[in-house]
Amino acid sequence: MALELQNGGGADDGGSKAVVFSAVKPQLFVEAGKANDAVQFYKAAFGAEEVSRSVHPKRKADQELPLILSAELHLGSYSFLVSDLANDTSTPVKTSGTGFVICLETDDVEAAVSKAVSAGAVSEGEVAEGDGACCGGRVGKVKDPYGFVWMICSPAEKCADVEARAMPVAI
Repeated sequence: MALELQNGGGADDGGSKAVVFSAVKPQLFVEAGKANDAVQFYKAAFGAEEVSRSVHPKRKADQELPLILSAELHLGSYSFLVSDLANDTSTPVKTSGTGFVICLETDDVEAAVSKAVSAGAVSEGEVAEGDGACCGGRVGKVKDPYGFVWMICSPAEKCADVEARAMPVAI
């Protein structure tokens, strides 16, 4: 069952209905012609599963692979899209330094970072623990070959359990 998110449910403006979202799917745009390679990387690095693919209906005969309009990948219980950035006005303009980071949770941060690096990612620093790490747990950071940063963290509930045991309770 998909978790539904409600937008604007707290405000009563006299009759407008709240908008209900059933999913959030980030879409990663990569350099034209490299989306297929990116899909293969996300499969190898993170164990993503490709569930659908939509390709551009018009392709020139001299081009080997059609542009990917969107390839949907499942990673854990979530989905994201990977697309070729085409040279037309219907696709967003690629910019650098957007500040977008994808956070993955796992019980074995070191193994996940190692697997991503083996698949072609670049590790950005050492796996950290405690202050400076997400929720006080373990975190590693890698940059994939397409410029996206992935934070690989220990699960939040494990961090919360550790913090709850370590924090004194006032009575």
